[in-house]
Amino acid sequence: MLDSAPYLQNSDFPRITRNALSVLQVNLGYLCNLSCTHCHVNAGPKRIELMDKKTVDQVLAFIDKQGIHTLDLTGGAPEMNPHFRYLVEQARLRNVKVIDRCNLVILLEDGYSDLAEFLAQQQVEIVASLPCYLQDNVDKQRGKGTFAKSITALQQLNALGYGQANGSLIILNLVFNPQGASLPPPQQALEQAYKQHLSQQYGIVFNQLYALTNLPIQRFGSVLLSKGQFDDYLTLLKTNFNPAALDHVMCRTTLSVDWQGFVYDCDFNQMLRLPLGAKQRTHITEVSELQGQQIATLQHCYGCTAGQGSSCTGSII
Repeated sequence: MLDSAPYLQNSDFPRITRNALSVLQVNLGYLCNLSCTHCHVNAGPKRIELMDKKTVDQVLAFIDKQGIHTLDLTGGAPEMNPHFRYLVEQARLRNVKVIDRCNLVILLEDGYSDLAEFLAQQQVEIVASLPCYLQDNVDKQRGKGTFAKSITALQQLNALGYGQANGSLIILNLVFNPQGASLPPPQQALEQAYKQHLSQQYGIVFNQLYALTNLPIQRFGSVLLSKGQFDDYLTLLKTNFNPAALDHVMCRTTLSVDWQGFVYDCDFNQMLRLPLGAKQRTHITEVSELQGQQIATLQHCYGCTAGQGSSCTGSII
């Protein structure tokens, strides 16, 4: 795989600093049942990196110390970590909101048949990847047969009360990613198209759609380099820089934790091994005051500030 990191140096991205910490995003490991082309983690079935129980307990201790109100679990497929359910249960006992970034297909895999029920019982908010509402596009990005499995999983979640408009508090949000080297379309209009198509064709409902910009790192960055599109894509991001997005980028209020417990300004910096504040590598047990600290940035940060902006909760403008 081609490494895009050297092409992101010498950044002229504006200086930004941290606000008060409110969200802890924890990567439980790079193991995944899928190998999606747009994956910025380079996750897949052959990855062996998984957070151990000791580090999970250190995460919980940090939540207690910092008064974190939202725990955002990601991977890989976070559910494949053997301590996933323990962490969810412990966080919910603390009245912490838990978000599971789910690829949907995992809910149908052997050994996970009761996972959807567990998530519903724990009132876990699901952010589910569905990069398009058309079968051919999804199968192209994520592998043959993944669209049909994703639809089955969504129907299963709906049956458990997820995404319903009847006052249910079990939130189901979907995630859109562009197929190639382009910015996502306006989120609101795309959400309506998703809702209309999925409802009419499959009887599926959900709460919100998050339109995310693909960042030129890891697997997606490698694809751009192999196709000779990297420079053009970076130019696209920089040309569409929106300064209004700077006040709302997720790194201002979110701390990213890798499977070993080391911390970063965001999940993308984690994949680039760019330490918190571009300083020496810091473990979650060593973190103290964060507010006011400078955020580590490189050229890829233009992806979060291009057009309508992009974060883990979709567009920000």
